[in-house]
Amino acid sequence: MAAVPLNNRVDKPLTPTLAQAFALASPRISPRRTPLTSFLIHGAVTALWITLFARAFFLQGVLAWSAGLIYVFYDTALLAYVAWKSWPLRTLPTAAASRPADERRPTLSVIIAAYNEAPVLRKTIGSLLAQDELIEQIVIADDGSDDETAAVLASEYGLVEAAPGVISDPSPSQPTLRWLRVPHGGKARALNAALPLIETEIVLTVDADTLLDIDACRAMRDAFASEPGLVAATGVLTPVCSKTLSGRIFQWFQTYEYIRNFISRFAWMRAESLLLISGAFAGFRRQPVLTVGGFDPACLVEDYELIHRLHRYAVDHELHWQTRVLGNARARTAAPSNLKGFLRQRRRWFAGFLQTQYWNRDMTGNRRFGQLGTLMMPVKAIDTVQPIYGLTAFFLLIWFLAHGKLVLVGSVFSVITAKILIDFGFHLWSVHLYRRWTGDYSGSSFVYALLSSLAEPFSFQLLRHVGATLGWVQFISGRRNWGAQSRTGLL
Repeated sequence: MAAVPLNNRVDKPLTPTLAQAFALASPRISPRRTPLTSFLIHGAVTALWITLFARAFFLQGVLAWSAGLIYVFYDTALLAYVAWKSWPLRTLPTAAASRPADERRPTLSVIIAAYNEAPVLRKTIGSLLAQDELIEQIVIADDGSDDETAAVLASEYGLVEAAPGVISDPSPSQPTLRWLRVPHGGKARALNAALPLIETEIVLTVDADTLLDIDACRAMRDAFASEPGLVAATGVLTPVCSKTLSGRIFQWFQTYEYIRNFISRFAWMRAESLLLISGAFAGFRRQPVLTVGGFDPACLVEDYELIHRLHRYAVDHELHWQTRVLGNARARTAAPSNLKGFLRQRRRWFAGFLQTQYWNRDMTGNRRFGQLGTLMMPVKAIDTVQPIYGLTAFFLLIWFLAHGKLVLVGSVFSVITAKILIDFGFHLWSVHLYRRWTGDYSGSSFVYALLSSLAEPFSFQLLRHVGATLGWVQFISGRRNWGAQSRTGLL
């Protein structure tokens, strides 16, 4: 299949057009009126926490731990909902057997947004060049890197740097590979610079620290070929950490966290409410993304924010656009291997989540958006304070212990024990479904899932809540710094 040509320079009229489309579609730029329902939902979850926290110092018995009881009840209700919605996975055909046949094959390109990713760039490009189906274009959107990226691209692939904003000539050895260098401005700006230059129907965004399975691009193309209304899809990611002791511990916890999260995404997909499309490995129908203005450079989680805009545009224009999670499109991605990196990542994720929730607050409780507005967005409103509930429950337990309220602590631990048993059952269920869905048995173990469910409530779960609380601080302060991440897991 011949490579699809690229425009050689960023076309001047396209940039303002993309900006204008973004201004029209973005609630950050063009805010919508917030309905009373949204105010009531967001206000209620905050008022409830204040009330429950105050009750801890006036009530006796297990009700003094009401913040913890609500936290346990809410989390258990979510697990029950996900288990119900993910029930069809138990009878789905395996990933390898579910490929469609004979549909027209849409053209597909990949954008790798890279900033100072020289150590892992060879591996990422190599995983794309090794795909079992040809990719029409691979564009390195170099976000003003000042490390060895230029040397790697020149020495390994013969790419010659062009002027900023100008696409390079093809690699002499890999004709599908191009290099686009832009001034440093963040991942979203790098992606937006590349989007107008590509002429394929489907665009994949792949982080420079993500390695695709050999058939991952074929799976993405199959999905878009078989479903014309599909505008965004996420592959299934497996975290990879370093081989240090801390790296092994963080990989253990994050592996089962990712498994549960992707099962959860499948459940919300069935409710037509999937919002989280992982930009580390995501597929988009290019024209809808251009129509809503591309990625938002002001958002800390540009992939998550974009999906809200696509949903919003579809409702406003009565379009039946869908988002999907694909069990047969798999990749490995670098994950934090130490406490500092983990908290930095979760701080950014949660701050970006709060940004997006605030900008789209008019969707919460709004029936115009179907189950997305009446179910998913209220759940997200509760999630904004769930980490606060979790940490409050933990520190109240410590306070009860310090003040010798042993009978109360005993009752609380009975509740916690019951919750651990529920989580254990859900862990096993998730692993079983994940194996059935993805066909991947190598990265999961029922024994380790059991150990994870026992250890997580007093370790990894608390760290997640601390990271989210730091995200609140970042959101309120308005800081945009991501912080550098280590990629040692893929090396």
